[in-house]
Amino acid sequence: MTNNKTAIDTLVVGAGQAGVAMSEHLSRLGVPHLVLERNRIAEAWRTGRWDSLVANGPAWHDRFPGLEFDGLEPDAFAAKDQVAEYFEAYAKKFNVPVRTGVEVTKVQRNAGRPGFTVETSEGVIEAKNVVVATGPFQRPVIPAIAPADSKVCQIHSAEYRNPQQLAEGAVLVVGAGSSGVQIADELQRAGKQVYLSVGAHDRPPRAYRNRDFCWWLGVLGLWDAEGVQPGKEHVTIAVSGARGGHTVDFRRLAQQGMTLVGLTKAINNGVVSFESNLAENIARGDENYLALLDAADAYIASNGLDLPPEPEARIMLPDPECISNPILELDLAKAGITTIIWATGYSVDYAWLQVNAFKADGKPQHQRGVSSEPGIYFVGLPWLARRGSAFIWGVWHDARHIAEHIIKQRAYFDYRDASQRQAKTPETNLQSASLMEVR
Repeated sequence: MTNNKTAIDTLVVGAGQAGVAMSEHLSRLGVPHLVLERNRIAEAWRTGRWDSLVANGPAWHDRFPGLEFDGLEPDAFAAKDQVAEYFEAYAKKFNVPVRTGVEVTKVQRNAGRPGFTVETSEGVIEAKNVVVATGPFQRPVIPAIAPADSKVCQIHSAEYRNPQQLAEGAVLVVGAGSSGVQIADELQRAGKQVYLSVGAHDRPPRAYRNRDFCWWLGVLGLWDAEGVQPGKEHVTIAVSGARGGHTVDFRRLAQQGMTLVGLTKAINNGVVSFESNLAENIARGDENYLALLDAADAYIASNGLDLPPEPEARIMLPDPECISNPILELDLAKAGITTIIWATGYSVDYAWLQVNAFKADGKPQHQRGVSSEPGIYFVGLPWLARRGSAFIWGVWHDARHIAEHIIKQRAYFDYRDASQRQAKTPETNLQSASLMEVR
């Protein structure tokens, strides 16, 4: 670390979608700020996912209000490199003051004076506010059941790039959210024998009656739901924008040759055991799917919309053998499985953030991103303010709320009582008054 020292009103840590959105709103409100990114802008989109990844929402939806995707049809799904280039272009358009290649190593509250001391790989920064925009995908999680001495290659979905990187043989994909389903489908289409471990999930239609599910969640108010339903805290969403976008249908995947199994319970001596809940998990996913169709039909009827009926959307394929007679144990060697891909999500890492902004379980303690530690903010986390908070458009709206909170706190901090105001010039008084008018 060098001896450089910088002072700034607000420091934003991270230049992914959350950090770029945060910078735009701070700029609009005239808040001096700096964005630090340890890699490149939107680096996770470039190197943190598999080669064929596309956005799970169409281009008209998965973007910020200030810029459309260049050369992409509104209903198309942007490839990961297009998304990264989009955020680079957005940062350039709004002159985001970003420094790349700079890592934040420690944040501590100052004693006896406002703000925080921030240690970085390029020196020390004094900041009145710190916005944590590092997102939810920081540390890949592989569950404790993963065997430490397995002869089978084990990787997290964060390390998967394409079918060619895997050894010959079958693959077990653990986790049937968007990542697990898309990776399993890609491997099966590449000629691999794939076993997919399916846990609890929501399974929305990709589109229904000429409207994408993103549109339906919007008009039905579901993007703005403010809390997770009890019992659904760890339920993933199985949706895909791959190959032009399609509804995830587990029965169809089985029809294509994929073997579905239940939630992975344990792996001992090369034998995997599964919960006997596969049929139940599929049925609950169907319930979620049909509930959205019902809500969409009701919305169309109540609003008199001219959208074509789609009765075929309710037709379910028959249960394949792997659902009606599920596999409860699988010998990896006998099944020819040479690779396990753990599509089991991520955790956050806030070891560098040494402030009083966390609950006993280590999760951020906040209200709509405003933390329990004054001056510390979070943006880009799932359910920060609503269901859509971790999505591209949702993070933009959350960032606006946080920027407005920062400008209000600046006004309070700059308040002067009568004796202090008398010592100032009329011009300064006018400036202070105008600050208090900002909402």
